[in-house]
Amino acid sequence: MAKKMLEVRELTTKYITRFHEDVYAVDHVSLSIEEGKSLGIAGESGCGKSTLALSLMGYYFPPLHYTSGDIIIDGTNISGMNPDDVRKNILGTEIAYIPQAAMNALNPTQKIMKFVEDVINAHDPKMPKNDIHDMAYKRFELLGLPKEALEKHAVELSGGMKQRVVIAISTILSPKVLIADEPSSALDVTSQKMVIKMLRDMMESGMIKSMIFITHELPLLYNVTDDIMVMYAGQIVERGTAKEMVFDPIHPYSKGLMGSIIVPEEGTRDKVLTAIPGTPPNLKNPPKGCRFAPRCKYATPTCSAMSIETKEFGEGRNYRCLMSVRKIREVYESEQQ
Repeated sequence: MAKKMLEVRELTTKYITRFHEDVYAVDHVSLSIEEGKSLGIAGESGCGKSTLALSLMGYYFPPLHYTSGDIIIDGTNISGMNPDDVRKNILGTEIAYIPQAAMNALNPTQKIMKFVEDVINAHDPKMPKNDIHDMAYKRFELLGLPKEALEKHAVELSGGMKQRVVIAISTILSPKVLIADEPSSALDVTSQKMVIKMLRDMMESGMIKSMIFITHELPLLYNVTDDIMVMYAGQIVERGTAKEMVFDPIHPYSKGLMGSIIVPEEGTRDKVLTAIPGTPPNLKNPPKGCRFAPRCKYATPTCSAMSIETKEFGEGRNYRCLMSVRKIREVYESEQQ
């Protein structure tokens, strides 16, 4: 049995507004990732993907606050750990994060090598500067990056190069779990391919042990990750293999996401794109019962009246809906006739 690199149990985190209102952006989320595997997280903007990514780091800044649940990285539970201990012993080595708009994370007044020095010194203040430089040169060479980039300022690099440099710096200490939050969304197609290839190479070489890849582009996840998890209004509504989620989604929200985009592998000749009606709910006062019910054309009054539990079917496959898988498939098939 493969070793679990990350296991999350019933994680709940919230934002506290200036009016002292609680906004639960991550609501009882559970997931796990095995060594050598990658997990994609998809959903509309505002569904909680980036908040989940930040929460998994175990390093909270107001207005984001930890509420409950466990985050276990390679057997170590970091939930409730002292922030200083998390920063010194967990971030960068156990888990690393590539944020959205990572290209803007580099200070234009500093050379790239200075960023590498700061990351390594935060964990090993006594490492000689020459050793740090040797480590940086070797890592850049392994990743196919020009070593000369280390002696440049960020403004001297292209957008695609800056993104790959940020990834190299974030993973310089070979973390066990890498969270990549839409790392290719601001890049052109050629740069996207280079970033994705770089992440794949790091997984295959063992530089990182497992990866979470966040994006709203499901077709991209199909080509990058092993499994896909769909998130809506702070909750997980479905999880399956990348192939299952792209070609056989079960939850109406997952089905709606796939119906609103073009998947090259499906073919585009006869596909009619459809939009999901409405907008995601305000998480200060989310709907009772199924949070997707106000937008779901299959919803019944019962969907909004009772809590919806996650159901499992098949190995590693689950969804959150009152309808049975058999009933859902019958409904989908009848619509195609």
